[in-house]
Amino acid sequence: MPEIWKTAGFGLYVHWPFCAAKCPYCDFNSHSSTRIDQDRWKRAYLAEIKRLGAVTGDRILGSVYFGGGTPSLMDVSHVEALIDAATMTWSTAGDMEVTLEANPTSAEAGRFEGYREAGVNRVSIGVQALVDSDLKALGRTHGAEDALTAVSTARRIFDRVSFDLIYGRQRQALGNWEAELERALALKPDHVSLYQLTIEPGTAFGERLARGLLPGLPDEDLSADLFVATQRLCDEAGLPAYEISNHARPNFESRHNLIYWRSGDYAGIGPGAHGRLTYEGRRYATATPLSPEKWLERVESGLGGDSVLNPLTDRERDVEALMMGLRLTEGMDLDRLCKGDDYIHNINILTDKGLLSSNGGRVRTTRSGRRILDSVVAALLDGPD
Repeated sequence: MPEIWKTAGFGLYVHWPFCAAKCPYCDFNSHSSTRIDQDRWKRAYLAEIKRLGAVTGDRILGSVYFGGGTPSLMDVSHVEALIDAATMTWSTAGDMEVTLEANPTSAEAGRFEGYREAGVNRVSIGVQALVDSDLKALGRTHGAEDALTAVSTARRIFDRVSFDLIYGRQRQALGNWEAELERALALKPDHVSLYQLTIEPGTAFGERLARGLLPGLPDEDLSADLFVATQRLCDEAGLPAYEISNHARPNFESRHNLIYWRSGDYAGIGPGAHGRLTYEGRRYATATPLSPEKWLERVESGLGGDSVLNPLTDRERDVEALMMGLRLTEGMDLDRLCKGDDYIHNINILTDKGLLSSNGGRVRTTRSGRRILDSVVAALLDGPD
């Protein structure tokens, strides 16, 4: 089996685990803290970049992604130091993408100029909603006008700007979502990530739902209508879906996320960061401790941030490749799989059902198939019911 990362690319993910406040829907590894020794964190990140550079060898780094948490709380000088270290550790693509996630508060938007000078060339802004009451319900600390101002500021400073919205919120009518999305698309974004609200176990929303304290969530029919309306409005605005939840103008897709979806390699540093790295034809999953303090202690003691380094079985590689590759509108080539021929019979059945399309060794989910991707992948692996 070819080493897919050689064509799909190699990226670096840097996880900043801190937020000003924890949102009730969030199941990411984020922690609210007002006392952060940023110099200590910078030293740990730099040590991890050096360590990973030694084990990954001569690769071309195509992207760096600062995620979180809220990485726009990082000191600008520290972001610059990490970007500089990465570019000195690996050879870099001429068009290397450097993304930083940001919250749309006026204070953070005012730092955009500094981040651009530090080497960030793309920002992803967590707008989430353009309705003040819904922002409050989502636990956000900004208002709709703050979000609009942040997006406008970012567009003046960066060549590539993305923002997120959440739909399927409590008591959200179809017409209201259409009007809100039209307002967002009027900003003429390059890229938008549009997620249906999911209630995850272990979150504040999950606990409220279990106690019957989260009324007004959409049923299946409304969820389907919201999805269809989202696709239609984005298509009309010139931002077709290139992935289940992501829409972009041509050539403005997230290069970093495409590495994930195309089964490329990526190194993950920071608490709770995951990675996928290929050595001598074997693909490994890496993971780090969730606790910020435990991660720091491992790095500072010389153990390295990774607490897990597992070789993936052929089955695990195929499951991941299908789950990720079929999220994309472009689909995936079967030769990305360890045992691609084993799935042809099931592919034909799902094609007859209108959930997949296939041609010349390439398979794609249809729009209907992408809406039930987990079921499609299960049927591919184990056979349709």
